[in-house]
Amino acid sequence: MTDLSNKLRPTNLETFVGQSHIIGKNQALYKLIKQKEIPHLFFYGKPGTGKTTLAKIIAKEINTDYYYFNATSIKVEDLRKVFDRYKNALIKPLVFIDEVHRLSKNQQEVLLPIMENYDAIIIGASTENPFFTLTNAIRSRSFLYEFKAFTKIDMQIILNKALLDLSDITLDEKAKEYLILSSSGDARAMLTLLNFSCKVSKNIDIDLLKQLRENVIGDGVSSSDTHYDLASAMIKSIRGSDVDAALYYLARLINGGESVDFITRRLVIFASEDIGNANPNAFNLAVSTMTACNKIGHPESRIMLGQCIIYLASSPKSNSAYKGINKALQAIKEGKVLEIPKHLDSQHIGYLYPHDFGGYVEQEYLKEDLKLYNSLNIGYEKTLNDWLKKIKHKE
Repeated sequence: MTDLSNKLRPTNLETFVGQSHIIGKNQALYKLIKQKEIPHLFFYGKPGTGKTTLAKIIAKEINTDYYYFNATSIKVEDLRKVFDRYKNALIKPLVFIDEVHRLSKNQQEVLLPIMENYDAIIIGASTENPFFTLTNAIRSRSFLYEFKAFTKIDMQIILNKALLDLSDITLDEKAKEYLILSSSGDARAMLTLLNFSCKVSKNIDIDLLKQLRENVIGDGVSSSDTHYDLASAMIKSIRGSDVDAALYYLARLINGGESVDFITRRLVIFASEDIGNANPNAFNLAVSTMTACNKIGHPESRIMLGQCIIYLASSPKSNSAYKGINKALQAIKEGKVLEIPKHLDSQHIGYLYPHDFGGYVEQEYLKEDLKLYNSLNIGYEKTLNDWLKKIKHKE
């Protein structure tokens, strides 16, 4: 049996599924392709979303030669051979480079004059956003497009096409649903699972599919975008006091193989930045969670992480400490460098020792009243405010 993903690969724009935000009929890139005016392009996004397929379609649409390279094994001399071959040719080849974020600066320098003179059409692809790995010169001569995971409707369309081709198999509704959902918007993964299921039996059910793929394909943490997006979603959910959402994103990180160190560091930062003195024990619990998880590791650490996240999400929130120190640093950067009062320097001359006055005595601590800290009076902060008032005999 031939590979389904290659057999069903679209060969023109009309049969291409998904990415309507890039190549919908009203989109600029679609019109450029139809006019055979192709700029240098860089595609990035999840696997199995059509990046390579679109590059091949573009080559076919403009009737030019297509060359495939992978940046993990590409050699500069191989690129030069292709470019030299077309020095005096009437056509411009399309050079497709996969894993483009791995291109070295030297390799990019080889591409630059080709892109500048438009001697070839360069299209790159990556599962990671290559923006920060491409030089400014490369970026200024190209366009960057994000390929999004196929929607459930997109996946259904692709699956239906596959089933038309596989007319001798039966597939129940539960199996169809599992094929789509377990593939997480990756059409290639869905067709690969279907392809090998057909080799086992002509009657495909969910049990057979789960024997081949027990778990849903997760985002993992191989993609730096996904790595930080999941962490961001988890932190924002904790900040928003949504316990279920916070646990869900934590589970995504754990399932993707994220290290406990990465997760716990963010929880400790959150406890100080977003809860602070509204509940000081949150910081203690986060630090204890970091220590315990780094000692114990996965899979048991999931229990402590879950407990910590529930506590943090349920705690009152205040960023007054975070804003206070930022405001102080900003004042200094803006030139607010105040002289230290003489009685506070290391000579102690004239310093009034508060303990000699029952714990508090009025004296100058700052040459100017900067008003850096603004308590939100939330949770334990209110208690601290009450203490300050009592200490300073204001109550």
